Amino acid sequence: MADTHSNTPKITLYTNHHCPWAHRAHIVIKELGLPYEEVIIDLDTPREPWYLEVNPRGLVPSIKFSDGTHKDEIITESAVVSQFLADAYPSHLVPPSNTVAGALTRARINFFVDTWFSKVVSYWYKLLVQDSDEEKEKLSKEFITLVGKEIEPLLKDATPFFGGSEKITLAEALTAPFILRIYKFSNHGFLPKSLLSGFGALPNFSKWAAEVIKHNSVTYIWDEKTIIAATAKRIEKLKADAKAKA
Repeated sequence: MADTHSNTPKITLYTNHHCPWAHRAHIVIKELGLPYEEVIIDLDTPREPWYLEVNPRGLVPSIKFSDGTHKDEIITESAVVSQFLADAYPSHLVPPSNTVAGALTRARINFFVDTWFSKVVSYWYKLLVQDSDEEKEKLSKEFITLVGKEIEPLLKDATPFFGGSEKITLAEALTAPFILRIYKFSNHGFLPKSLLSGFGALPNFSKWAAEVIKHNSVTYIWDEKTIIAATAKRIEKLKADAKAKA
């Protein structure tokens, strides 16, 4: 973890521990060793007017940031919050962009994250709300095939983390909440267990994922019991909404 910074900022993190998007900001803040105050936003009820003034979209995470120069700056959206903090407080998460080597590493991290979300992650959502076991298995095979095609080659030099890093990078910080949930949800029956055996046949991905999901910065806000219970309710609601629209 990064050392505590001499010009320590004041950060208020508006979050919800059940939300994988907000989880990204927690990982970055933990890795940077930055202190923060936490405000939990209830995502199951309409947002309070005061929070809509912080973030008119009503989403999490958001941060309110102050340091010696800037006061009460509001930053929203998980990738933007994470990138801002990583840029403001240089660390192992991502190199500066003022060298070609640094710019290349950043480009590769960006490509990895974009590939995960544009090519792969939609299968996770489809599987969560699918009723048919046959369709679940079909989607699982497609999911594994895509991870093998798109993600496995990008992790060829992970030792154990992206790009040969011994510490987690922004590539892990932005994808880890979803990797963790895929593995845990498969263990609890929300996703087919065949996913895990399929991933086991992908050596780069499976070794990398095993390191990611046990890392302290990823797990320190993870309360499995409450998240599993909340996810079960969420899935039932999504399925009911889908049936109502059918």
